[in-house]
Amino acid sequence: MAESMKGLHRSHRCTEVSGSNIGQQVTVMGWIQKRRNLGSLIFADLRDRSGLLQIVFDEPKVGSEGFAKAESLRSEYVVAVTGTVAKRTAAVNENLKTGDIEVIAEDIRILSESETPPFPIEEDSQTKEDLRLRYRYLDLRRPDIQRNMMMKSKVSMLLHNFMEQEGFLEIETPILTKSTPEGARDYLVPSRVHPGAFYALPQSPQLFKQLLMCSGYDRYFQIARCFRDEDLRADRQPEFTQVDMEMSFVDVDDVLEINERLLQYVFKEAMGVDVSLPLPRMTWQEAMDRYGSDKPDTRFGMELVNVSDVVEGCGFGVFTGALENGGSVRGLNVKGQGAMPRKKIDKLVEFAKGCGAKGLAYLAVNEDGTYKSSFAKFMEEHTLKALVEKMEGEPGDLLLFAADKNKIVWNVLGAIRLEMGKELGLIDKNKYHFLWVTEFPLLEWSEEENRYMAAHHPFTMPMEEDWHLIDSDPGAVRAKAYDIVLNGTELGGGSVRIHQDDIQEKMLEVLGFTRERAYEQFGFLLNAFKYGVPPHAGLAYGLDRMIMLMVHCDSLRDVIAFPKVKDASCLMTEAPGTVEEKQLEELSLSVKSPDATATLH
Repeated sequence: MAESMKGLHRSHRCTEVSGSNIGQQVTVMGWIQKRRNLGSLIFADLRDRSGLLQIVFDEPKVGSEGFAKAESLRSEYVVAVTGTVAKRTAAVNENLKTGDIEVIAEDIRILSESETPPFPIEEDSQTKEDLRLRYRYLDLRRPDIQRNMMMKSKVSMLLHNFMEQEGFLEIETPILTKSTPEGARDYLVPSRVHPGAFYALPQSPQLFKQLLMCSGYDRYFQIARCFRDEDLRADRQPEFTQVDMEMSFVDVDDVLEINERLLQYVFKEAMGVDVSLPLPRMTWQEAMDRYGSDKPDTRFGMELVNVSDVVEGCGFGVFTGALENGGSVRGLNVKGQGAMPRKKIDKLVEFAKGCGAKGLAYLAVNEDGTYKSSFAKFMEEHTLKALVEKMEGEPGDLLLFAADKNKIVWNVLGAIRLEMGKELGLIDKNKYHFLWVTEFPLLEWSEEENRYMAAHHPFTMPMEEDWHLIDSDPGAVRAKAYDIVLNGTELGGGSVRIHQDDIQEKMLEVLGFTRERAYEQFGFLLNAFKYGVPPHAGLAYGLDRMIMLMVHCDSLRDVIAFPKVKDASCLMTEAPGTVEEKQLEELSLSVKSPDATATLH
């Protein structure tokens, strides 16, 4: 039967007890990790969020009633123990912070009993994730998950400290807002008071933070909850936390400089990692040309090489056809892999097809200088030699080539580069390589929509020197946009915003908005811009992603207390769920279910 805590106060967390407390009486509380009964002595490992502490139950010290309680202990019982700290005389555990001490119990209270957990509460659990997420409240007791949560809390505190010192004001923006047509799909919330009308949950506080700049708040900051109804990946959740900021009277360099100092401060204080400033910068075009990615992992080399000039008119139809269609031919030199078995090369070809390529050409440079290739018979010897030279190929190297439109070639070789980097052990997981990627395209052509879409959002400032191309060659206009990349993952992004009426109206026109529709969707912002708007810029980080990288996790689910799974459901609460008919009536809604997927109308 559970006992009361009346009159009892915890004096220390488990690992706050140390050798300096030897001989002192302490009261500790937590969960029983495991118990070992040696007959005359019972040993129990007590666990709280700080770690483990060994408790020793000796009947003469704890009394017969206390010893009987100790005998009844099972894993995950919650107990309070009062006792004296002593030095371990044997079995010192150097892997534990408290491995050289123990507490000799004098009193024990069982505060709560526990059923046998469905899986062991232990680090690096091998239990299937679905089961752990169904019992997430137990999974959250695991020491590695708890360390992740504590790191997230610590980083949040550091962010607040830094932003306050830099003169930022923390201001909350609405969760119930208006749906906007650009960007990812919104989560909609029906209004009871306005039948047939819907709020949207914010994908970001973008428009509101720009309005705050119009309102003269100068420097805004918020750790904001955001929502996007999109397909999930390991680094994507339907609801996530964003470190959001906006500044007035600044340009690109000002935003980058303050955020470099922010990252340097957070990584030093949270992890003891020194970040050297200034951080390297690379234009979007250079990143794509060198790495095939706008978020390149620069912890290893193996850069792409454009060989279009070498293979022009080479006789190999795959290469020449790509060039004739306005594409390119590019390659990767996988050093020392010339002897890769054909089966493995075939797997790479299939991998390339999965990334959108029609295929993958290869050329292995044999140790004797001869070639083994999928296309050598189509080329003359001097062209092959020039191709190998351009790729800096040496005996023992494997050269891989993709030929298609630039977008496909970049995507394919960028993915293969990462795959090879992981497989060959070229990536040092203990390194933190930051990189600014700048000068993104302002617009992207959408085949689906048959129009240009905003690459970032409709309020991103174009680079002044490119603006004259907005009518003649919109795709060539670069944006004053920037992403901060860490180890091949986009950590955050932002841009300088448009603050001139004429540029904003033209931008919306290029995106296919009539003046009427623009004011229907964004009228509150466009009207605000009529009353004196300062030049402003901002940036937002994915806090969950940042923590994921800091603690070397592969999934956001390991750094979010109660995450969703791939179909955006919560296994623990079984959300989303059905609601009562009365609730639907209050919202003027009915549910149509032609199949397993219910559709609101």
